[in-house]
Amino acid sequence: MSAEATSPGARSRRRGRTSIDLRRLGRAALLGPASRDRLPDAIGHVADAHRAHHPDADLLVLGKAYVLAEMSHRGQFRKSGEPYITHPLAVTLILAELGAETTTLTASLLHDTVEDTDVTLDQVRAEFGDEVCYLVDGVTKLEKVDYGAAAEPETFRKMLVATGNDVRVMSIKLADRLHNMRTLGVMRPEKQARIAKVTHDVLIPLAERLGVQALKTELEDLVFAILQPEEYERTRAVIADRATTGPSLDTIAVDVRRTLREADISAEVLIRPRHFVSVHRARLKRGEMRGTDFGRLLVLVGEDADCYAVLGELHTCFTPVISEFKDFIAAPKYNLYQSLHTAVAGLDGAVVEVLIRTHQMHRVAEAGVVALGNPYTPVDGAEPADGERADPTRPGWLSRLLAWQESATDPDTFWTTLRADLAQDREISVFRADGGMLGLPAGATCVDAAYAQYGDGAHGCIGARVNGRLATLSTVLVDGDTVQLLLAQGPVQAPGDAGGVGGLGDSGGPGGERGPVAGQAQEAAPGPSPEWLDHARTPAARIAIAGWLAANPESLKVPESEPRAPGAVTAGRRGVANVVVDVPEDATVRLAGCCTPVPPDDVTGFLVRGGAVTVHRAECSAVGRMAALGRSPVAVSWGDEAECRVTLYAESFGRPRLLADLTEAIATAGAAIVSANVEPPSKQRVRHTYTLQLPDAAGLAGLMRAMRDVPGVFDVRRAQHEPAP
Repeated sequence: MSAEATSPGARSRRRGRTSIDLRRLGRAALLGPASRDRLPDAIGHVADAHRAHHPDADLLVLGKAYVLAEMSHRGQFRKSGEPYITHPLAVTLILAELGAETTTLTASLLHDTVEDTDVTLDQVRAEFGDEVCYLVDGVTKLEKVDYGAAAEPETFRKMLVATGNDVRVMSIKLADRLHNMRTLGVMRPEKQARIAKVTHDVLIPLAERLGVQALKTELEDLVFAILQPEEYERTRAVIADRATTGPSLDTIAVDVRRTLREADISAEVLIRPRHFVSVHRARLKRGEMRGTDFGRLLVLVGEDADCYAVLGELHTCFTPVISEFKDFIAAPKYNLYQSLHTAVAGLDGAVVEVLIRTHQMHRVAEAGVVALGNPYTPVDGAEPADGERADPTRPGWLSRLLAWQESATDPDTFWTTLRADLAQDREISVFRADGGMLGLPAGATCVDAAYAQYGDGAHGCIGARVNGRLATLSTVLVDGDTVQLLLAQGPVQAPGDAGGVGGLGDSGGPGGERGPVAGQAQEAAPGPSPEWLDHARTPAARIAIAGWLAANPESLKVPESEPRAPGAVTAGRRGVANVVVDVPEDATVRLAGCCTPVPPDDVTGFLVRGGAVTVHRAECSAVGRMAALGRSPVAVSWGDEAECRVTLYAESFGRPRLLADLTEAIATAGAAIVSANVEPPSKQRVRHTYTLQLPDAAGLAGLMRAMRDVPGVFDVRRAQHEPAP
């Protein structure tokens, strides 16, 4: 990956790290190994760092990889004048310090050989095996001569796909970019800005998602210095002048150590200074900075239980700031991060943030997936049953990214969508009705959950239940919600090919005319509407919806109204049965909602305000009231159409899956649900109200019998009375 030139004055060397003379390493690299029985002097730092994490590691393969890399890059120099071999050495040292295993370090030494020298992948495979070959190939750039302007996005697509099979590919890429950013000083300002922008938009979010905080924080500071130089200098001045108001972190650290020692808790209490970007954010949030705002206390213990013991002592002996407490041990973040976060106030009111974790948690918090070594244990390609925690190398966000990138065939679409996807920096977990779990970005809606669970099958989604209650598909989900997606039966077609109820339900909630419905038996579902794009947050959902709308342009057209049949007036909305009334042709006729008459009921009509005619069943109680008021009945008869609409009440005892069973019974009977409402349980009894569209009124009796046969349902009846005002 063609490392960029270095500058002796390059900014931001990691605090506390021993300075390494790259020119000395370069001279040692040119001399090669001194003898066959020991490593070349140039990789002595790498060997020391590697052995610190892996005392029994076999270093011979590293020596072999170094010799091939040095010979291949011999005669190549970076723009700063150093031998090119110093770049793969520095990248490998970064990974060794994070605890990467030998295979990753071997591939890191060779990561530029195939791209920049005559070494081929076949040679790498023959010398070092398939694993190293795969890693080297994964980080090798695509040629601009072959891909033109699409080379950069397609290279990232290639790396992401490779990362889906082996996350170590992205570990090498992140370390490579970090060294390039450290040594970017001699590049033209416009090129520095371009590289920093891509780093900010793509690589820093990837480092965050993979949990490699040590790389992420340094990359953030380097990008900050290039893209916001004035703010960077201002922040550097603030840190240099460090506020002295109130007690310092050192003073509070002493108090915390004494408190834990008196409680007989063995713990290491460290001061963890904030990096530049963190100080910048704190300054914008808090305004005037105090001494305790420039860092946090880090408490390291041996066991998980000790973390909670420390938390108890701190909350007992200091004043806790409850709003700052977060438990990432019981509920780890999607990037493997585990820790307890809290904040406590001293006697003078100074607040200090405290991180509490075990030594192993700290290692993973710093190095993320790199700290896992080689965690791959393939099981015949089967997906792990427990999601991302069972397989941390293939977390939910990566699986989603790999899924939607297949649909984004255009490089510009992929590049734009990738940046937008990675900009969503928080994830939530929601539970499916079958007990499975979905990982979604914060702000995701039921639309996103539908496409995450069913893919293109979500085109037929007509509603949802969130935590047991009917909800619109535009409902925003929160962490821990339980979501049941309701799908229409039959193939998904464009609206106009088949009738039905829209799925988003924005014009009505539960119980409304277009509210979410709990099942629908019809020949075809209407498919997604353009409004779904306004509520989709995930690229997979947006790409799938946009693709369906592009393939079904007729779905964007408003259907024309059909002419009325001669001598008949359509009562109610589209799809209800026709009635013939003895009134002027332009009069409005509607079926009464209190009794919802259907053929072949005996019916009568009454003129009401505005010249409209309301049609009632003959036995409806409203007929007697109309007659008592002196209203004259209007002759009404049924038309030729058998289709009808009816409202049914189902009374039942509450039990799990009752709504699903009822809607299945309705669907099996061939009825389409226009609207549904479930009232809150009262004395263990639940009342369901359904407005249904039947293809033939003759099927109403059979439908009601089918609903009564559902376990828990003790009564199904048609509306018989005036609705409450």
